[in-house]
Amino acid sequence: MWIIYSLLTAFSLATSDTLTKRVLVSRDEYFVAWARLIFCLPLLLLSFLFVDIPTLDRTFWIATFCALPLEILAIILYTKALKVSPISLTVPFLALTPLFLIVISYIVLGEKVSVYGGIGILLMAVGSYALNLHKISKDLFAPIKAIFREKGSLLMIAVAFIYSFTSSLGKLAIEHSSPVFFGSFYFVLVVIFFTPIAFAGSQEKLVISKKDAMPLMFVGLTYAMMIIFHMIAISMTQVAYMISVKRMSLFFSIFFGYLIFKEQNIRERTFGSVILFSGFLFIVLGAN
Repeated sequence: MWIIYSLLTAFSLATSDTLTKRVLVSRDEYFVAWARLIFCLPLLLLSFLFVDIPTLDRTFWIATFCALPLEILAIILYTKALKVSPISLTVPFLALTPLFLIVISYIVLGEKVSVYGGIGILLMAVGSYALNLHKISKDLFAPIKAIFREKGSLLMIAVAFIYSFTSSLGKLAIEHSSPVFFGSFYFVLVVIFFTPIAFAGSQEKLVISKKDAMPLMFVGLTYAMMIIFHMIAISMTQVAYMISVKRMSLFFSIFFGYLIFKEQNIRERTFGSVILFSGFLFIVLGAN
């Protein structure tokens, strides 16, 4: 079941990212990041009606408030990356998160990956390299150099590193509460603390027009679904495994990037995605 929930997380995230990038064409990234959170609130608040409020201990509060500033920083960098670079060249670098998680989840949660799981995570890192394979005819290290020339790729690598911490801290908080409660409560806090930052950082007024309301509603709805599916899935298996499967969102992102934004070099990025998918298969083997 955790694989199904993780794949639903991946699809919801890719859909939300694609819709977000469409809005970013004409709007400021701080506004869009804030609006995405605002429009996901109704579904998250509604979920409180269907879950019991657990007893919250000291570990829960420490994990939550340690993750909170990192989550907000990741949201800002994530949205900037979507705005400045092709979605098919930025989102796939989130596949590096499981690589970082091998160390971080062990330190925070004491979780270890199997040999198959380790191979799978490594393959996902190699797949990220292959996304710039069209550069290799000029220089063996050209794909790596291309990463450093693409601002969005660098921003997303930073996000991947931050997510290795927030995912581990989130899993710790879930272990001391419950998946759906934590997901909803945590992102309500994110909205509260991110709102003044968005007001200060945005180059435009944080006013949602009638024209933007419908697109942003779908952005928020798919993002809220991603949050709920994520929290359920991560409570059922090791963090590195769940996040690796969640990174299957890159398949959908590359497809949407080609279909909607007519992005280039899709063949090479598809090849890199195949390597990433093989990594996913190894991770599934390692988790069973």
